Amino acid sequence: MNLRDLVYRLYARRVESRLDQAQSPKHIGVILDGNRRWAKAAKSTTEQGHRAGADKIGEMLGWCEETGVEVVTLWLLSTDNLHRPAEELSPLLGIIEDAVTGLAETGRWRVHHVGAMDLLPGHTQQVLKQAEEVTDGVKGLLVNVAVCYGGRQEIADAVRSLLRDHATRGTSVEDIAEVLDIDHIAEHLYTRGQPDPDLIIRTSGEQRLSGFMLWQSAHSEYYFCEVFWPAFRKVDFLRALRDYTARHRRYGN
Repeated sequence: MNLRDLVYRLYARRVESRLDQAQSPKHIGVILDGNRRWAKAAKSTTEQGHRAGADKIGEMLGWCEETGVEVVTLWLLSTDNLHRPAEELSPLLGIIEDAVTGLAETGRWRVHHVGAMDLLPGHTQQVLKQAEEVTDGVKGLLVNVAVCYGGRQEIADAVRSLLRDHATRGTSVEDIAEVLDIDHIAEHLYTRGQPDPDLIIRTSGEQRLSGFMLWQSAHSEYYFCEVFWPAFRKVDFLRALRDYTARHRRYGN
């Protein structure tokens, strides 16, 4: 171990020792951004960048377990990403399939897909459904894999699901309009039944949400990290938690 690694470990340990787990976020959303730029800086291919990003996921979930996080939502692919060139999209979907399968095979985490399943290729759908099935009884960390996810798409799908639900009961449009409220829509979101994210982390230095968890993030705290996702370190994660615990959440008050 060189001096730099030693100093890094000591610093990370110091930051972690000062965290109050009782104040730590219970649900963290992560926008895994910067794979392509990391690859360019490393003079690697885009595919290698995506694989390096996928390899980071399990490590980060371990940090979440250590700090008392209960739910993690990982944005792996947006609905807009489906418009990327086929020569990039096809390998990316394969990497995502491998990553999700790997998460399920550990037996440590319960995997749940959030996103527009019907817009994905059949094989990708099969992988996501199988990961959900084999981890259904796992009691550990709940990991939402956001694949083909868009915030606007989610709200549209929620309203569509709500309308179909009422249509099967024979409810008129007028009656639906009378009872429609925030709670009714929330019951049809991809993350229904889960707590809203307390903290949303975005890597790569971009300071925008891009529609991530658009409905659920109304009272979330945000943390923007300069490093690209494949280079995200435990100390970066701990700094995000430290920043979160130092804030006073107002919930609109």
